[in-house]
Amino acid sequence: MERIGYTAQPQNLDVVFAALADPTRRAILSRLAAGKASVNEIAAPFQMSQPAVSKHLKVLERAGLIERGVDKQRRPARLKAEPMAAAVSWLEKFKQSWSSSFDQLDGLLEELKKIDAKGTENE
Repeated sequence: MERIGYTAQPQNLDVVFAALADPTRRAILSRLAAGKASVNEIAAPFQMSQPAVSKHLKVLERAGLIERGVDKQRRPARLKAEPMAAAVSWLEKFKQSWSSSFDQLDGLLEELKKIDAKGTENE
């Protein structure tokens, strides 16, 4: 028997979604979308220690969402979009279902508006 929904997934998809689950890490990725940055530059808007930011960067690096280079004493981080593209591709599979549900909801709301309009006309 074939199990529906258990198709082969990109190997690190779970790790990518786990990394994206944290709002601080999403904010870091948003910052890196503007260009590479050092740990100090990334840590500046957050009320957390540099070691705490470094831990977030390690999670993002393990997920393949960023890579860290070496520039003298700095280790600037930069965004890597490929793993995120795999997550987006996986989510796109559900877009048809979402769109269909929203279309059905729109139809139902239109019907309810018509019924309500007829009810107020008869009063």
